[in-house]
Amino acid sequence: MKNISLNIPLSQPSNDSIQVLAPFDLTPVATVETANADMVEQALANAHTLYQDKQAWLPLYQRLSILEKTAELMSQQVDRLTFEAAQEGGKPYQDSHAEVLRAIDGVKVCIDTMRTEGGKVIPMGLNPASAGKMAFTQSEPIGVVVAVSAFNHPLNLIVHQVAPAIATGCPVIIKPARNTPLSCFNFVDILYQAGLPVEWCQALVIQDANLSTKLVADERVSFLSFIGSANVGWMLRSKLAPGARCALEHGGVAPVIVTEDANLADAAPKLAKGGFYHAGQVCVSVQRIYAHHSIAKDLANRLVAIAKTQVVGDPTLPETDIGPLITPKECKRVDDWVQEAIQQGAECLVGGNPISETCYPCTVLFNPSEASLVSQKEVFGPVICIYSYTDAEEAIQRANQLSVSFQAAIFSQDLNTCLNAYHQLNASAVMINDHTAFRVDWMPFAGLKTSGHGVGGIPYTIEEMQIQKMMVINPA
Repeated sequence: MKNISLNIPLSQPSNDSIQVLAPFDLTPVATVETANADMVEQALANAHTLYQDKQAWLPLYQRLSILEKTAELMSQQVDRLTFEAAQEGGKPYQDSHAEVLRAIDGVKVCIDTMRTEGGKVIPMGLNPASAGKMAFTQSEPIGVVVAVSAFNHPLNLIVHQVAPAIATGCPVIIKPARNTPLSCFNFVDILYQAGLPVEWCQALVIQDANLSTKLVADERVSFLSFIGSANVGWMLRSKLAPGARCALEHGGVAPVIVTEDANLADAAPKLAKGGFYHAGQVCVSVQRIYAHHSIAKDLANRLVAIAKTQVVGDPTLPETDIGPLITPKECKRVDDWVQEAIQQGAECLVGGNPISETCYPCTVLFNPSEASLVSQKEVFGPVICIYSYTDAEEAIQRANQLSVSFQAAIFSQDLNTCLNAYHQLNASAVMINDHTAFRVDWMPFAGLKTSGHGVGGIPYTIEEMQIQKMMVINPA
């Protein structure tokens, strides 16, 4: 079992720790030191001192060299990073392997973005006051970044929050999810091995929620990157010091519309993947499918057939398709929501009963009540709901009825139908003939309404972690 101590320069050990449990069988896999108030203060002081001393900022060529070495070192440790991510987070080995490769590519996207991004020339000479002047902008780091991360992609989310900070030259304090801190510490250790001075990236596991809030709200923090629940995200935003910026990534209740002319043979496997992947613990997971009444039961039966083939179990085994939910509490919550939907009239076509304390089967519910929790809130479990509709405009209205707005999708072979859905659906992105969980790391990824604030995606995060500083030259 691993023992991890926090690496906060000039701080004393806290003499407190937590155990990290494998969600599949709840066996301990690591002990991690937790930060007390003195360590949080020291981390903030370290980061603030670095940012204030502009002469000591890491030059861009050095930051790029560190990131290049980081990608190289990660590539040499893919199997270890994969196993530990699968063990601590419960995402099956095959999917955790893809996450590690994606994280490596994310580091490379940071490098590519910084190589090609620059300032711009501001037009002058347009009026007598600006005649003879020249002006341009350059990018500078915004300041100290505090990143609060989630459990469901324990390595790739850390890369999305930390690597852009390193790329832009921002000192960063990262607080990983308590359930999955090991991948974070793995990445931070690799950054150190690649040559990053320790003070530039400090990782903290904090047990006390009030202390975590105090970290975020400190006046020395210039930017908050938050991935997690809406309640916590909006609360933290309200605590930010004046002038601090933020990006919040919350969840959605992703709607999909499937029309009568959709290719169900193509749609069903994609929808199953989008709904059952990582046991549904994805912020844009397929949850609500509005299917035309003429094909709704056919689509449901296809999803049932796929659900029955999924191997649920130990995420560290290569044959596992679906791993556990992150905690027993989450498994019970998902089951409570499913049972409520059944009691309110939903037809449970497959699944619907826990397999173990943390494993839940792929579940398909047909025509749940719109008042059920599975229809109103993000399930964050392997549950797909199918609702039949007769009128396309009615389906769009039902899809738009919630306060969340993230990614949505439509399956249809008619271009005009797809374009209409694109314009009418409340979403930051609409997938045409693909599931709602599609993402590549260089595209914008943004929750709207209660689903978030700001824009994710590595190039966009890099932009948000910088300021544009202008110089105006008036020739003597």
